[in-house]
Formats: sequence, C-alpha cells, structure tokens
Amino acid sequence: MRANPIRLILAALVALSLVAAACAEEESGAGPADCEAGQTDGDLNIYNWAEYIDPELVDAFAAQFGLEVTVDVYDSNEAMQPIISAGNSGYDLIVPSDYMVGILIEGEDIQELNKDAIPNLSNISPDFSDLVYDPAGDYSVPYQWGTTGIAVDTAVVGTDFPRSWSIIFDGAFADQFSGQISLLNDPRETLGAALKYLGYSLNTTDEGELEEAKNLVIEARGRVAAFDTDQSDELLTTGETVIAHGYSGDMFTQFLETEDPGRYFYFVPEEGGTRWIDNMAIPFDAPNPCSAHTFINWILEADNGAALSNWNYYSTPNQAALDGLDEDLLAFVNDPAVIPGGVGSLESIQDTGDFEINFTDAFIEAVG
Repeated sequence: MRANPIRLILAALVALSLVAAACAEEESGAGPADCEAGQTDGDLNIYNWAEYIDPELVDAFAAQFGLEVTVDVYDSNEAMQPIISAGNSGYDLIVPSDYMVGILIEGEDIQELNKDAIPNLSNISPDFSDLVYDPAGDYSVPYQWGTTGIAVDTAVVGTDFPRSWSIIFDGAFADQFSGQISLLNDPRETLGAALKYLGYSLNTTDEGELEEAKNLVIEARGRVAAFDTDQSDELLTTGETVIAHGYSGDMFTQFLETEDPGRYFYFVPEEGGTRWIDNMAIPFDAPNPCSAHTFINWILEADNGAALSNWNYYSTPNQAALDGLDEDLLAFVNDPAVIPGGVGSLESIQDTGDFEINFTDAFIEAVG
C-alpha cells in the first residue's frame, strides 16, 4: 500500500520533536553523563577561584591522563554564575561555594553527577554529607572549606586591637588606618561582615537589616583602599594595607611567604563570620564531562587531596588526606585564637532565593 504523504510528514515531525527533546534533555544536564571511572573525553577547562590549586598538581593530572588543562579564575560566585548560566562557557568544571550550588541546581545550570565514575567519593568525611544545599550530593563534591575573617599587620596596628569587625566598621578605631583597609569584592561576604557586626544573620531577608549593612559599608568606603578579592592577601604583606578582609588559607599562605610570618595575624571576629564549603560541579553543557568526573575522582585521592591543602592552606573535607597534612597547617586550623567567638559564631552563607538580587543591588550601591 502506498504511504500517505501527510502521515509521512507528521511522522517526520514527531521524530524530529523527539530528537529535539532528547537533545534538550542532554543539554540541560537532566541526567548523569555516561562515563566510566578514569575515562576522559577531551581536554579539561576549569573555572576556579584564583590561587586555589597548585599549578604543579594540575600539570600532574594533565601528564597522567595525556590532556591539556586550562584554569581560568573568577573573584566571586556572582561573577561566575551568569557566565555558566548563559551556556556555551566552554568550562568542564567549576568550584562554586555552598549557597551558590543551590542556586545553580535550581537554575539547572549544573548537571547530575555520575557517582559510579567517582569511586573516591568514599574518601569524603561523613561531616560533609547531607549538606543543606545538596543533601544527597547528587550535583556537587566538597573541594575545600575554611573561614572568612580579618588579617592584620601587627607591626603597624599592634597586638592590642579588638578582635571585632569594629576595626573596619567603627570609625573611632578604623579612621586611624584610613586608606589602609581592604574589603572583599563579594556581595555576600562584605555585606555579611557588616551584618555580623550589627548582630544580624548573614542570611537575612529583612530589607531594613540589609539597608543598615549597606550604609555601614558606605560609611567605611572612605577609609577602604580597595574592594579586592584576588589580591587582598598580597596588599597586606606588601604594606599597601594593614587590615584586610579575606579568606583563611589565602592569608596564611601569604604570611608564610614573608620574612616574618609572625608579624601577621588572622582571625574571625568575635561577632562571628563565614564558614564556607567550596565544591566541584560540572556545568550543564560541559564539553568534556567525563574528563571532569575523572579530575574530581583524582583530586579525591589521599595524596592529591593532601597536596591540594598543603599548597593552598585550606581545610580538606577529604578524610583520607588528613594524615598527609603539614603540621603547620594543622596548627593554624586548630588554633583557638583564630576563632575567638568559638565555632558556634560561624555561619554558612545560604541561598536566600529571590532575595539574592537585593544583596547584589545593595553591594553595587555600597561600593559606588
């Protein structure tokens, strides 16, 4: 029987729609990539925070798997997120912080992981399971964790200063160091610092509280030399600043590169600060997701996890790596003077949903 041309056209349209739907599902990262442990599918492009992985460690992975690895950097989650969400970024692996993982999951901007391709997930400490932003760990793997606080050049500031955010936000103390203070170029961290000083939560959704924090940053702006994330540690040790808002590992590694590391002191103010977890995740349209899975698995090996922390001086969620950590790193992490308010004063930044745009807008206004 001769085929009906109209039926043929309809069948073709249905087939095309099914193909398009399948492609859309694949591009949206609706399911895990079809990868095996150790499999690679092309060169690896990583989008990471600055100075967060030893270049020699990257080279070792590249040599072992016969790949080229490129690492580009960003200075805030908010700078990274729109690039990934827009698609076609070309990146295979990103390192978002805790709250940003939740935002990326909700936006379908990162893909579900194929856990069979990451057998070293078993090395992650149980303390890093059931995380609020990704409870089942289906989309992200903890990379490093640490705190955000203040570093001080005691040769200039002395040692008898308040262990408080007041050394930045209270003009009675901070004005004597006007032009020698830096804050992070990060909406949630810098407004969060002001919120903690005011006695509020980092994750407030109260417009009045956020307005107070914004005004506090505006008041401090005149004495701030720079809103800088990438170089806050270097600005301190080169003498351009004497009080610097920054991340624990960045500061401590920079101290160790100076002739007198004991001159500098890092602490989380007594009012509290941020405890954060950075994570590895794969963009929804990563060109080489299998290479990304293999890198995640490789960095979770005990020796590689220890080498990562021993270079950037951040704490590791990799339980298998703990025995390989340097003694001075362990001493820094375990020093009670680093967190005078105690671990209970630490707070993790969480996704505030639709309120996130308020943080971004307030920060843009605050930094002028």
